[in-house]
Amino acid sequence: MTNQPFQLPTSAVADYQRDGAVVLRGVLNAAQVEQLQQGIEHNLAHLSPLAQVASQGDDPGKFVEDFCTWQSNPDYEALMRHSALPAVAKQLMQSETVRIYHDHLLVKEPGTRQATPWHQDQPYYNVSGRQNVSLWIPVDAVSLESTLRFVAGSHAGTWYMPRTFRDNQAKWFPDGTLAELPAIDANPQQFQQLAWALQPGDAVAFHMLTLHASGGVSPQQRRRVFSARFLGDDARHAVRPWRTSPPFAGLDQRLADGAVMEDALFPLVA
Repeated sequence: MTNQPFQLPTSAVADYQRDGAVVLRGVLNAAQVEQLQQGIEHNLAHLSPLAQVASQGDDPGKFVEDFCTWQSNPDYEALMRHSALPAVAKQLMQSETVRIYHDHLLVKEPGTRQATPWHQDQPYYNVSGRQNVSLWIPVDAVSLESTLRFVAGSHAGTWYMPRTFRDNQAKWFPDGTLAELPAIDANPQQFQQLAWALQPGDAVAFHMLTLHASGGVSPQQRRRVFSARFLGDDARHAVRPWRTSPPFAGLDQRLADGAVMEDALFPLVA
């Protein structure tokens, strides 16, 4: 396992642990940003069976997502394994080990109106544990109006009901088994929001239970983002009776419920 060293300031780790989200400037250098751009364009030209359009048909733009392609995309794999990302993840998670969980492509083409509603990520997943991190990395400048917004401290424990983004359906946990989302935007005094404008190569790191959302993009703006997700020491397989997002076909045949995530899909990188 060889990856690029990267020493975070102590304050960044403390902010992550307290708030569940922190901005990290210049995590990727210029050459790595170019490599990530190449990887994203290759991904867009060769979408996987997991890809989806997350915007409505009458949206003047388009919101495209894809998942779990790093093993077939050399540019993604190089960054997931050998850049500063594993070192950053290790420090933020305060973990002895770092495993790749998966990658997530999120592209909002110019003029996309589709917002990303408030949600947590972990309820959609097949993993339990507290040591985890998503690194949300743009290759285009991202304005405050189009960036991710977070509710500070919302990773502290409450799991909220995951719903489909376009029609608000409960396809995962049965209705009533998890708390419903509070009215975050209607109560700004109750929910402290964090948000940062970003440049290519910056990253926003956030916990998989941190509530987050984002808006659309202007007709002059393209927002290409790669999200790299990592797991730490306490991550365990959480077998679900439904199709997780993303799904890992056949994994429940190889890993028991509660098992360490030791599988070729989730290699150790630190």
